[in-house]
Amino acid sequence: MLDITAIVLTFNEELHIKRCIESLSDIVKQICIIDCFSTDRTIEIASHYQNVQVLQHKWENSYSKQFNWGLNNAPIKSKWVLRMDADEYLTDELKAEMMTKIPNLSDDVTACSIVLRHVFMGRILRRGMPVYRQMRLFVYGAAECEARLMDEHIQLTRGRMIELNGEFADDNLNNLSWWAHKHVNYAIREAVDLLDIEYDLTGAARLEKQLTTDALIKRKRKHSYAKKPLFWRSFAYFLYRYIFRFGFLDGKEGFIWHFMQAWWYRALCDAKVYEIKKACGDDKKKMIDLLKEQYNIDLKSVIE
Repeated sequence: MLDITAIVLTFNEELHIKRCIESLSDIVKQICIIDCFSTDRTIEIASHYQNVQVLQHKWENSYSKQFNWGLNNAPIKSKWVLRMDADEYLTDELKAEMMTKIPNLSDDVTACSIVLRHVFMGRILRRGMPVYRQMRLFVYGAAECEARLMDEHIQLTRGRMIELNGEFADDNLNNLSWWAHKHVNYAIREAVDLLDIEYDLTGAARLEKQLTTDALIKRKRKHSYAKKPLFWRSFAYFLYRYIFRFGFLDGKEGFIWHFMQAWWYRALCDAKVYEIKKACGDDKKKMIDLLKEQYNIDLKSVIE
């Protein structure tokens, strides 16, 4: 057992929460569920485990606000904090590596990055995307989640980070209708993020030096993507992933994943950008007012 508290954000995650908790229970000291008033069996299932504590907090339309609320309000007594989503789990290889390395780290190491494993429709996707790391494990008090509508990363405020070679899996078990509906909701937030890069609506999309190397590389790629022509960029992105990075070698699941996530979703984001620009031109105030009135997105509250 390691001196780690896992923070897991939930809302109606009865399909995933048991798997997530059981992948953590044998390695972390405590699991704090930050739930935004689930209406399914999420709380009932989580409450069966002795090392799980459930706190409920109203969702404020921001992942970063919810996670940082958990950091500030959960009874964390461990040295380390692990950020997890309910549809994620730790692989056995990663847990073995953590058990070996974490207790022996020097005091100046305050964070660890972990390799993300994409699992889609039951298949591990190994092609189409570069190996991507996320800083998920950090010393309590040494990091926080940056304030953004989308693509939030943990920012390190002191110390240095090392890399772990094991993987954690992102493996959502819901069906494609659920996936599509989720990404329809994501599209407007991603569109706002792209507009923020172009027009500096909030300042939240600027490149931050506090980001890890992998997060900064990803952010730079997004800034480059935002400068490309609408609609052409989503098509080119799909071709890049599916053809030039050999996504087609991951079978039917690979085709569905790259078509839906790299082209369909990105084209939908571009359609939202086009819709907003058509209504507002280059007027930033009009954009901010439109987002508040039509989508209930208050950009002023994003960075507060």
